[in-house]
Amino acid sequence: MTRVDAPAKVSAMSNAKLPSGLAAHTLPSRLDFEASPLGGPVARLTHGDFQALVALHGAQVLNWTCGGDGLLWLSPVARIRDGKGIRGGIPVCWPWFADHPTDASKPAHGFVRHRAWSVASTHSTPDGVSITLTTATTDGDRSMWPHSAEVLVTVTLGEMLTVALKTRNTGTDPFPLTEALHTYFRVSDIANVSVIGLEGVAYLDKLEGFARKRQAGPILFAGEVDRIYLGRTSPITIFDNGPNRRIVIESAGSGSAVVWNPWTEKTERLGDMGSPDAFRQMLCVETSNAGDDIVMLGPGETHTLGAVYRIG
Repeated sequence: MTRVDAPAKVSAMSNAKLPSGLAAHTLPSRLDFEASPLGGPVARLTHGDFQALVALHGAQVLNWTCGGDGLLWLSPVARIRDGKGIRGGIPVCWPWFADHPTDASKPAHGFVRHRAWSVASTHSTPDGVSITLTTATTDGDRSMWPHSAEVLVTVTLGEMLTVALKTRNTGTDPFPLTEALHTYFRVSDIANVSVIGLEGVAYLDKLEGFARKRQAGPILFAGEVDRIYLGRTSPITIFDNGPNRRIVIESAGSGSAVVWNPWTEKTERLGDMGSPDAFRQMLCVETSNAGDDIVMLGPGETHTLGAVYRIG
């Protein structure tokens, strides 16, 4: 497995690259803030042999490690830049998943992954450590999405990694919501990988005009895969025969899951994967509300999309 080097620790009080006020959220030996080589501030969560890096930009988990071994894939050319997403880790897709349903000129996967979030709170118990980040829609967002909402992401690191995406409708009208935790897993080689838990589940095949099909047997990879699975999609297990590792994904607040690998041509078109064969070391299995799985959220209502990841 691949060891992921840690960025050097810095003091939130002394480093000008870090926003003021972060020091108040530090939890000694459990949660520190650092200036990331990617270009922005990150929180480092530690629990025993496990660590997680969470960028304030996009409230995005960048890595999850056990004994230094990286379990998530992050593009080697990824950078933190205002108005841009980060390729890899666990991007937050909100308030729509994939292309906008009626206007392809709007940013794919919504707009909150392109901005800096604020730290709402941090918390530590013997069982784990967590950080909650928050953002809210602004007047400037109304040209893309004419609704009002508050969004919180809570990342909890213990023997498992838990990510919860909570939406609260702060406006006066209901709105439809699609979203995803767009998780990029690091794998030894996509040829070594199979995904189980979706046998018999219906899916929409994006590569064939969203044709509705049904999964037969485990998912194997010999070309591009881009599918939205609909219905009972938890738990899902990724088998990687290279290191003989299993990662189990359990979801809540979700009636769909996305499985994606871009293969060769899409990797080249994307332009930010880092190398032509980068697709071989990554696989996205995403906890979502996507496709037919649309959440209608009334004024004052909340919805939480959650995922728990553990080594099986």
